Amino acid sequence: MTAQNHPVDHELIEAAAHVARTRCRGDNHTMAAAARAQDGRIVTAVNAYHFTGGPCAELVLIGAAASQGAYELNTIVAVGDRDRGVVPPCGRCRQVLLDYFPTLKVIVGEGDRLRTVRIADLLPESYVWADHQLDAE
Repeated sequence: MTAQNHPVDHELIEAAAHVARTRCRGDNHTMAAAARAQDGRIVTAVNAYHFTGGPCAELVLIGAAASQGAYELNTIVAVGDRDRGVVPPCGRCRQVLLDYFPTLKVIVGEGDRLRTVRIADLLPESYVWADHQLDAE
């Protein structure tokens, strides 16, 4: 399987950066995420840091999207506070995003090296937890 780059959604990056600048304050919220839903809407969220392993912004975003009726996401990006820019998803987020949205695209890189790749390219040779996605027979 060869990695393929897709167009970069700069509006999505700006949405996440805006949330990071305006909503990430202190140590509890240090990352923002934005995703484009299949219907074109942009959904945003911030992380909930806690020493017990509070959820990353990407995971909070999955729940926020569902609460707004957006069950299919096309592209996601995470941006750090204090102008850290685009931050790639951690390993746990990569696995969860792959499990929920196997065709999801993720914006990674920095500066003129920003690119959009499939989530499967960020987690090669992974298993797919799909018991909850099996069609009823």
